[in-house]
Amino acid sequence: MIERKPFESPAFGGLPQRKPPWLKVRLPSGEGYAATLRVARGRKLHTVCEEARCPNIGECWGRKTATFMILGDVCTRSCGFCAVKSGRPSGLDLDEPRRTAEAVRDLGIRHAVITSVNRDELPDGGAGIFAETVRRIRELSPGTRVEILVPDFLGKREALAKVWGARPDIFGHNVECVARLQRAVRSAANYTRSLTVLEETKKVGGMLVKTGLQVGHGEAWEEILALMDDVARIGVDIFTIGQYLQPTREHLPVRRWYTPEEFAALRQEALKRGIPHCMSGALVRSSYRAEQPFE
Repeated sequence: MIERKPFESPAFGGLPQRKPPWLKVRLPSGEGYAATLRVARGRKLHTVCEEARCPNIGECWGRKTATFMILGDVCTRSCGFCAVKSGRPSGLDLDEPRRTAEAVRDLGIRHAVITSVNRDELPDGGAGIFAETVRRIRELSPGTRVEILVPDFLGKREALAKVWGARPDIFGHNVECVARLQRAVRSAANYTRSLTVLEETKKVGGMLVKTGLQVGHGEAWEEILALMDDVARIGVDIFTIGQYLQPTREHLPVRRWYTPEEFAALRQEALKRGIPHCMSGALVRSSYRAEQPFE
C-alpha cells in the first residue's frame, strides 16, 4: 500500500489550488487541431472538449478526434463541477444526427464518442436523438466503433430502451463521484439511479458498459473502494478515474490533488476487483483515448 501524501499549497486553508506539475498540458495547435476545428464549426456542432474545457483538447484534436456533444449546448442541470452552460434549452435540432455522422466520416474517426447535455424537459430526455445519431454513424462509417456517454434519462426505462435498440458498441454513463458527495457535486442526479442505469444496460447485453469517476472532491480512499465494489458487482467493463479540475471560480474547489502513484494504485484496486479495463490518471476523462481498450 502506498503512503498517501496529497500535493498541497498554502491556498484555501492549506488545501491545494495551485495545479501540481504533472497536470501541465500543451496548448492546442497544429494541422490536426485546425482540421477538427474546421469540421466542428463547418457542421455547426458542439464538442464537450470545448464546452467542458477539457485539458486534453490539444492532444485529442491533434489526432483528429473529438467527443461530439449533441442535444445543444445548454444543460437543464447545474452540476457543481461542470463548465457546460445551464439553463432552459430552446428547441431540438433534428438534423444534428446527420451532421454529427458526417463529421465523424469527414475526420475519418475510427472510434466515435458521442455525449450530450441533460434535456430533462424532453419526454425521452433526448434518447431518440442519441439512437438516431448512432444509426447515422453506422450508415456513413460502417467501420467506426460507436461509444455513447449518456445522461440518466431520469431513469426512464422506455428512454433507455431507445438507446439500447440502436446498439452502440459501448454504453457509458458516469457515476462521477462517491455516494456521499452526490448531492454536492451533481445535485440533480442520484447514485442509486446511475448504478441502476448501468446494471440494466448490462442485463440487455450486446454492449460494453462503461462508467467514470472524478476524484478531488474530498472523498475518502475507502469511499472510492466502495464505489469500485459497486461497479464491479454490476459487471462494468471499462472504468475511468481522473482528477477533478475546477473550471471557474464559481465551480466547486479542488479539495485534493491525487498523485500519479495514487492513480496507479487505484487502477490496481479496480483490476483486483475484476473490472476488465481501468484507465486511471490525473488527465483521464471518460472519452480520453477511449479507443485504448480495443488496441
